[in-house]
Amino acid sequence: MTTMTVAQALITFLSRQYTVDGDIRQRAIAGTFGIFGHGNVAGIGQALRQLGHEDPAAMPYHQGRNEQAMVHQAVGFARMNRRRSTFAAAASVGPGAANMLTGAALATANRMPVLLLPSDTFATRVSDPVLQQLEHPHDTSLQVTDAFRPLSRFFDRVDRPEQLFSIALAAMRVLTDPAETGAVTIALPEDVQTETIDVPDEFLTERDWHIRRPLPEPGPLDRAVRAIRTAKAPLIIAGGGVLYSDAEEELKSFAEATGIPVATTQAGGGVLDHDHPLNLGGVGATGSSAANRIAASADVIIGVGTRYSDFTTSSRTAFAHPEAIFVNLNVAGFDAYKHGSRYPIIADARAGLLDLGERLGGFRVDADHTRKVETEKQNWTAEVDASTAATDAELPGQPEIIGAVNRATGARDVVVQAAGSLPGDLQKLWRTRDALGYHVEYAFSCMGYEIAGGLGVRRAIDAAGDDRDVVVMVGDGSYLMLHTELVTAVAEGLKLIVVLVQNHGYASIGHLSETVGAPRFGTWYRKYDGDSPEFRTDEILPVDLAANARSYGIDVVEIEPGPSASTHLAEAVEAARAAETSTLIHINSDPLVYAPDGEGWWDVPVAAASTMAETQDARTAYEEERSTQRPLL
Repeated sequence: MTTMTVAQALITFLSRQYTVDGDIRQRAIAGTFGIFGHGNVAGIGQALRQLGHEDPAAMPYHQGRNEQAMVHQAVGFARMNRRRSTFAAAASVGPGAANMLTGAALATANRMPVLLLPSDTFATRVSDPVLQQLEHPHDTSLQVTDAFRPLSRFFDRVDRPEQLFSIALAAMRVLTDPAETGAVTIALPEDVQTETIDVPDEFLTERDWHIRRPLPEPGPLDRAVRAIRTAKAPLIIAGGGVLYSDAEEELKSFAEATGIPVATTQAGGGVLDHDHPLNLGGVGATGSSAANRIAASADVIIGVGTRYSDFTTSSRTAFAHPEAIFVNLNVAGFDAYKHGSRYPIIADARAGLLDLGERLGGFRVDADHTRKVETEKQNWTAEVDASTAATDAELPGQPEIIGAVNRATGARDVVVQAAGSLPGDLQKLWRTRDALGYHVEYAFSCMGYEIAGGLGVRRAIDAAGDDRDVVVMVGDGSYLMLHTELVTAVAEGLKLIVVLVQNHGYASIGHLSETVGAPRFGTWYRKYDGDSPEFRTDEILPVDLAANARSYGIDVVEIEPGPSASTHLAEAVEAARAAETSTLIHINSDPLVYAPDGEGWWDVPVAAASTMAETQDARTAYEEERSTQRPLL
């Protein structure tokens, strides 16, 4: 037995937890982010400081500038590690804890493991009401940390020191479970953190958590194989589960053996190189016309590690074959059975693909389907070439900007994005050449994720001793939401290349608003005019985001408007790759230049009654699109 505070016991315990995946063993919790206040400075803060003095490598501590951003860093790190390792994030009582709620939702939506340690008010309540405590007359026990319950895959509160042991072990089980993982929250009352407890040696001994890789059951596998054998025009939809299972080679072998083409989700971007003849690119609302045309006629759709979001299914309009069959291979039963699939296979993606391949034997798609796939891929490749080519435009459009950045990066570099119009354009246009090279957070699509998530990716790369560069692409709207982690990049010498696309407004919602009868309402960054309160004056705001970034101590390159802007951008990216420190590249764009149409649709309801002609027309178009929507897949 060792006498420790609850905080000391928890931090020491976390420092000795490992995940094991085959022959890979690594720290489950690589370190802790923390912002301290009266709720945790004497508990978690003191524990981190003490362990850091005793063993600096045991639980590295990193500062955060914003609690939400700490969680984003943990998510970026976890994805780059294929969910085998993550960070803990500690926040103080009240506003500090509340700031982490967005990050918790993002982690759970993306099925990403993060450990959240928000502080809570006194368990004894002897000092009620303390600073930053909520008070509800109908339930005085409710506090900010209770808001984490619906946002977490696991939630518990350590109200007594003796509860720590069972709570900590249960938390680790969920963090390392591929089917259940997400935000794991342990609420820590500020008084309990500092109380002592006799800790058994067993609790502090190194513990291995073996990641489950379940094999498919014979019955569901046989039924799926029989269904696939009936296919004339099959399609594979590869999601993030392929990446987290380390199953890229198995996917490639399965596709090549059967001739079945592959379309990818945002989370699955990169699982097959962009130039592979069977890779049709992204599918769905922001996908390629190649993938969406094949999807429209597909009779058997094999989903591998995808949760089938509305963007993937084009809001249930992507699959038009009247008798389409869905085979869903997923480690989580919730996703395997989604949309009423008759052929769910609950298994690890790699194990499932191997068994499917073996049982399908000599199955191969017919020549007509192969020729159609080849034609659609060639046509879309030509569209991407034309859209991303350099022009002599004074202000390049976003497709041209993406092309310039893509051509200037290395084959193994990682692009990071999350929100606005960039995720859709990247899914269509970015040519990924490495399984881990495409990092777009699109389950929650959180504005402000980009820089913080990019830092998490950078930490993972550095920990692996890798030499990739991290290229964060961010629009001005998302940059304004959360850019302060640039200070972290400077403080810790973490190299990022940030390409800041200046649209002078919200480009994505601006475009969307035009299709729903509210043309660019509230989406321009302009001076306010009380007589016409739509922020649509011609006067652009005198905001200098390049100067803002420069004030943090980061190197800044400003690309001036002109006919060679995208060429200069590519040169700046190449120079930034050669540099040892972070660089932000600022470029003005024309937000009205769009990527080519991928023929996908997204269900955004339009007002059913309006006095405005634009809205009436948009409603008519909406009803026409919705007529092809299916109640089930």
